[in-house]
Amino acid sequence: MKNAGEIQPLKKKMSILLAAFAALFIVCFFSIGMGSVEATPSEILAVLTGRIVDSTKVGIILNIRLPRIITGVIVGMNLSVAGVLLQGILRNPMASPNIIGVNAGAGLAAILIMTFFPGKIALITPFSFLGALFSAMLIFVLSVGTANQYGKTVQIVLAGMAVTALFNAITNGVMMLNSDVLDVTFSWTLGSLSGRSWSAVEMILPYCLLGLGAALFLSPRLNLFELGDELAGSVGLQTGFYRMVFVILAALLAGSAVAAAGTIGFIGLIAPHIARLMIGSDHRFLLPLSALLGGVLLVISDTLARTVFQPVELSVGIVTATLGAPFFLYLMKRNKKNS
Repeated sequence: MKNAGEIQPLKKKMSILLAAFAALFIVCFFSIGMGSVEATPSEILAVLTGRIVDSTKVGIILNIRLPRIITGVIVGMNLSVAGVLLQGILRNPMASPNIIGVNAGAGLAAILIMTFFPGKIALITPFSFLGALFSAMLIFVLSVGTANQYGKTVQIVLAGMAVTALFNAITNGVMMLNSDVLDVTFSWTLGSLSGRSWSAVEMILPYCLLGLGAALFLSPRLNLFELGDELAGSVGLQTGFYRMVFVILAALLAGSAVAAAGTIGFIGLIAPHIARLMIGSDHRFLLPLSALLGGVLLVISDTLARTVFQPVELSVGIVTATLGAPFFLYLMKRNKKNS
């Protein structure tokens, strides 16, 4: 039976999760009304409830902005949860899908499908997953064997940067050599939600539900990785097996996000750290809060990308990089001080 001291923190954590969910709803609601054609909250409600059916704004809200925002929420959730999983199994605060090359691997696989199998669009998501998985495993292998935690952090970051640079170079080379037949814009390589329709939602939603559901179910085991492999093994955790499972889940989430929106960076780094400051390191609560905050951050970033310089629209990856790069440098500096 739980005592009062245990119940109070639980209530606080549930309150934080509810507040984050409310924040996500509010951000999405107001984002719907922002753009070259503005809509008031009353107009948005009227369209969503079916009280307005013949206005131009109906098509804009239901067929353009709403699927784009929902895609952004799912992509943000996928990238954030992938970041939490990678940080947990590597016990490394610097791990995230873009920094250790997972996004780059997924992006390269997607470009190869678009180039050599242009009629096989359905293959983009599964091959993005395989590309992300290959990158994650490569970085994991390169990080094994470093005793000092700070040295391990630096090794992972440097190896990730090298893998990212290599895969991005191959991606750019393939795109340049096939620019006459490749129906991919430069904005996709930076990450973009422009033009995402309900088909994008249908494509990525199953991967989100599967990956997030499995991650939440296995979150108690992810907590044990904080003990270190030796202690985790002594309490019965099959560390090798579950590390592989979490790598696969991270690749599934990150790969599907890249397939839907391109290589968006830093969401998988920022959201987990903010969530950890708010709710602690228990992954049973950290995972859902990171997912909610990832959705909030990406929707806000995309709203800024499409409104600040309108009618010109920026790639959302530019906004997330502008926010994330200074945050990444701060984390490196803090991690070095704590080593």
